[in-house]
Amino acid sequence: QVQLVESGGGLLQAGGSLRLSCAASGISRSIDSMCWYRQAPGRQRELVTTITSDGNSNYADSIKGRYTVSRDHAKNTVYLKMNNLKPEDTAAYYCNAHGIGIWGNAYDSWGQGTQVTVSS
Repeated sequence: QVQLVESGGGLLQAGGSLRLSCAASGISRSIDSMCWYRQAPGRQRELVTTITSDGNSNYADSIKGRYTVSRDHAKNTVYLKMNNLKPEDTAAYYCNAHGIGIWGNAYDSWGQGTQVTVSS
């Protein structure tokens, strides 16, 4: 099973930038798609971005042009660079990974989340 640990969250003013990291560890046959979700208080968790094993990515309309996802296969880490942050970006950000475990089972792993708070 793959374990995910996010880092890089913080408190900052609107217009600032942050880079989140999600490090994957553990044994698996593959880590296929990796995603970032976010959940603001009182709202449902929403998909922010997905990046596949071959580097294809897509983004939610709300963050398109401001966020960039990247993946370092050697480090088993996915990054989320967030620019021009807005107060409405305030949320807990979660990393998610899908792949195939060592026994051939599909897995769906989540990190514990990292908080991003943007003040106006």
